[in-house]
Amino acid sequence: MSFEQAAKKRRTEDAEGTLDVKPQTKYEYISGYGGEIKSEAKEGAIPEMYNTPQVCPLGLYAEQINGTAFTKPRDGNRRTWVYKIRPSAVHDEMVKEEGFALTKSTDLADPRQRRWHPFPLAEAKTTFVQSLTPYAGAGDPSIKAGVRIYLYSFNTPMGDSCFYNSDGDFLFVAETGELDIITELGRLQVRSGEICVIPRGLKFQVNNVSPNCRGYVCEVFDGHFKIPDLGPIGANGLANPRDFLAPTAWYEDRVCAYKTFNKFGGDLWSYKADRSPFDVVGWHGNYVPVKYDLARFCAVNSVTFDHLDPSIFTVLTCQTADPGTAAMDFVIFPPRYMVQMNTFRPPYYHRNCMSEFMGNICGAYEAKEKGFQPGGATLHSCMTGHGPDAGGFEKASKLDTMEVQRPSKTDLAFMFETTYMLKLSDFAYNNLKDEEYIKCWHGLKSHFKA
Repeated sequence: MSFEQAAKKRRTEDAEGTLDVKPQTKYEYISGYGGEIKSEAKEGAIPEMYNTPQVCPLGLYAEQINGTAFTKPRDGNRRTWVYKIRPSAVHDEMVKEEGFALTKSTDLADPRQRRWHPFPLAEAKTTFVQSLTPYAGAGDPSIKAGVRIYLYSFNTPMGDSCFYNSDGDFLFVAETGELDIITELGRLQVRSGEICVIPRGLKFQVNNVSPNCRGYVCEVFDGHFKIPDLGPIGANGLANPRDFLAPTAWYEDRVCAYKTFNKFGGDLWSYKADRSPFDVVGWHGNYVPVKYDLARFCAVNSVTFDHLDPSIFTVLTCQTADPGTAAMDFVIFPPRYMVQMNTFRPPYYHRNCMSEFMGNICGAYEAKEKGFQPGGATLHSCMTGHGPDAGGFEKASKLDTMEVQRPSKTDLAFMFETTYMLKLSDFAYNNLKDEEYIKCWHGLKSHFKA
């Protein structure tokens, strides 16, 4: 084989071992994360110099959305100014909603290793808000400390309704289907293998482009998601800021009977108005929704020995008041080369002070090739032992570690890792449990040689 033929073969094999980067063709976006940006759907909608001029351009109203306290240090201060056709205060009296799964409590403590079969795809007509089902959670949104984890499966657009969350940020992980998310600041296309963050308080609507959509949602009460610091890795790598995409301004000036849902203190409220709330003609600030294609994650790994801690695969983090301790880390297990020598390459056996909730987007997870299906989930709670199953241990123990282990682009799992001790909802406690899961470790035997 010639050098040219060998190089071509290597390039082909490399391409086959990475996730496909998705072209962004449906909407226009602004690249970057955390910086000051602005967007206008009509030229001149944003006033020059002033935030609140006596009369706004185009007859609009100025309204500020604060994601942090006014006095938060500047490097962490989050706010956006929007210029709207009508202020958000104009609506009927709020009423409390009943009968929605998302309000169910997560108060059942259970230290057992848990694996759930895939969340069923919706059959009856179901919207995103109707389908949002809590699995696990901890803390209290009223003191802005804690998290909640949900799964969703829906097949029906939200119509003339939208949702906003006073309790925290939402992180969407799309598993099946394509989402069309309308926000006050613009529109986002979110497909399987992509994520989306909607900050606390921003109104949004989630519609299905595909016949059925399923995925995961993580809610954080503490603060906001950010890209993790890189430390000695340097200035580049992991999730690069330029690969996050914010929407461009989009609005509708539409009179209609409109219903807005508000999650507040764990309850669901709603109010009615006589026009669409998606009437922001221009905006500027740094408190914005973003999307990210997980295929763009630049993974780092050991090239000598040992399986490094999964924190090296952190895409986004939301920190507690104790620096380095996460209210939530969003970690992925992307396709990557394994080259560690004389090393047990799968994730090691582990007892963790953190709680680990995992989901599967596609393919098989490296520590357990069978049983953990896309749309399913696992939970390994604080200090509960977990790790590769018996088959995985035997296979990895006999692997020739002088051989390069090539990645498979069909495999992509993730983890929501939190310092909080997660408790289960009644649904998660009593439904879809894989009763055979505990047996996956029963085949591990003693190899001790005295």
